[in-house]
Amino acid sequence: MSEIADKLSVADVDARRGRISEVLVDAFSELMDRSPAAFRTKFRKMAASPFAFYRGSACLFYADVARLDDPWADERTSRVWIQGDLHAQNFGTYMNGSGVLVFDVNDFDEAYLGHFTWDLQRFAASLALLGWSKALPDADIVSFVKHAATSYLDQVRHFAERSDDSEYSLRLNNTTGTIHDVLQQSRLKSRTEMLHRMTEAEGYDQRMRRGANIRQLGDEERGRVEEAFQHYLETIPQEVRMKDIAYTIKDVVGSSGFGIGSAGLPAYNILIEGPTEALENDIVLSMKQGNVAAPSRVVTDARIHDHFQHHGHRTALSQRALQAHTDPLLGYTELGGVGYLVSELSPYESDLDWENLTEPTDILPVVDYLGRAMAKIHCVSDAQSDAELVTFQVEDAIMHVVGGRQQEFVDWLIEFALSYADVVRDDYRLFVDAFRNGEIGNVTATAR
Repeated sequence: MSEIADKLSVADVDARRGRISEVLVDAFSELMDRSPAAFRTKFRKMAASPFAFYRGSACLFYADVARLDDPWADERTSRVWIQGDLHAQNFGTYMNGSGVLVFDVNDFDEAYLGHFTWDLQRFAASLALLGWSKALPDADIVSFVKHAATSYLDQVRHFAERSDDSEYSLRLNNTTGTIHDVLQQSRLKSRTEMLHRMTEAEGYDQRMRRGANIRQLGDEERGRVEEAFQHYLETIPQEVRMKDIAYTIKDVVGSSGFGIGSAGLPAYNILIEGPTEALENDIVLSMKQGNVAAPSRVVTDARIHDHFQHHGHRTALSQRALQAHTDPLLGYTELGGVGYLVSELSPYESDLDWENLTEPTDILPVVDYLGRAMAKIHCVSDAQSDAELVTFQVEDAIMHVVGGRQQEFVDWLIEFALSYADVVRDDYRLFVDAFRNGEIGNVTATAR
């Protein structure tokens, strides 16, 4: 048994099975009570594979790493903006506020402040799980983690020596191979195509299509959403605001059907006019209830907790901190006293697809880019964020703790990746058994 497994007491199978159920119920009980069907779907998706289980159980990851020693965390490096759920599939493309296609970290629902190593540990363990799912030997997995960690530290060092972290990004003109192809594929997408898929003609105008996962709103609910939308407009930075006509509401619908991490969260799609009255420039916004960030369950610093009005506010501020030139429509609001995140549903977002990445020679250059993308979000955050929370240069703080111990840092991350992936695979089997036997809250594997 590894030292990590020993510290987490996973040898006691019954106790670990109970621990998994306890952590999941503690994290999701309110949403599970509200929408048990959504969580049956979430848990069935998690039951598909160890990696799917890992994606849906960030709360368990943080409950575990908070109990482990972190030799790289000091007063500064334990207070860094982190993405919070940085597994290998949370990378993709987006169109930044300057109109440039960028490949970057995505999905900031779990973003918070914490140990910079937590992002790296979650990512490294996900690489080990992906490698195992592709039947690759440990030697290849070690190589993947080593490449990602080395490129991360190289990029952090670059930012420490220069002052261009806000300008750095992975784009068409500085990428090759798989990442370049993902960016090229995003260029082929269009707003017109997306609008045709999501809207339908209504006289000389258009409205949101009704259908699966789309809910018609009554007058009272729509009125509350429109009122929340007006408050959202106040949170858009003045320097990126469009003319008022752009924010004219044309239609509002309820939506559902999000991924594993957003089960049970209420959401709405809002169709607005866009920069001109031409129908091809209409914009679809998502207004989604903010979730409790998984790292916030183990970070006890009241200054961080009290800085955020609600989880929609926290998600928006985190994304602005972690992404340079972020979505100009990003903002937040409240509905019924609950925080919501508002952002554009963009046609230019494409996730990194690992399905056809099977050969180590193809995977290695990809993880090199991913390491640099992780470094960018950590290091750009000190310039993009509220100085009340991060008052130092993140790249300097990381270089200070790593110092001349780069190989020690890489070896530490490799050991964690291999050991924790073993824990996750065992946890996956325990989770499936617990779910099948109705041990996770009021959600059973079969509707009654």
